[in-house]
Amino acid sequence: MAAEPGPAPSRLVGIAGPSCAGKTELARWLGARLGAPVLNLDHYYIDLAHLPLEERAKTNFDEPAAVDREAILEDVAALGRGEPVTAPLYDFSTHTRARGGERIVPAGLVVVEGLFALYWPELRKHFFVKLFVDAPDALCLARRLERDVRERGRTPESVLRQFESTVRPGAERFIRPTRAYADLVLSGEEELDVRGARALALVRARLGSEP
Repeated sequence: MAAEPGPAPSRLVGIAGPSCAGKTELARWLGARLGAPVLNLDHYYIDLAHLPLEERAKTNFDEPAAVDREAILEDVAALGRGEPVTAPLYDFSTHTRARGGERIVPAGLVVVEGLFALYWPELRKHFFVKLFVDAPDALCLARRLERDVRERGRTPESVLRQFESTVRPGAERFIRPTRAYADLVLSGEEELDVRGARALALVRARLGSEP
């Protein structure tokens, strides 16, 4: 008897960029138009439940060591093979892993987004299209203030303090240099439909050029 065929491989689109530059909204925009699920690498932060809450808040979340690199590589490789994965969920208000997970089922294409999506060579090799979204620090900070106060129970003072101490330096040291690996750099200041259309055109052009 012939063996059952395995899952069909999926093409992966990687999106990197500084915090609140516009990665997530672009990923969702592309995912909706491509019929592709979105894997958010922010949820791969290492669980800090073993630390007191005040110590968790002092952690530098803007360096690659803050995320579970091996789990990211494992899940992204599986998605590229066409296999579903259960991605972790992270509670940003307590800096701990939440219960359960998000089932990501590849559908020929998968969008992968996160600060460090283009940081590791072992991760970059899985993407057939690599995008980078950038925006001025002032805009990133304004968006982060609005998001973290509303969604993560933060005070404006704590958001500003973290931005100046780790977010801005981390972006300059670890994240913005990876724009050199992108096939297309987009401005987070542009309207979403404008930058989305540019990204979508590149994805479709790459798909159309494949045998």
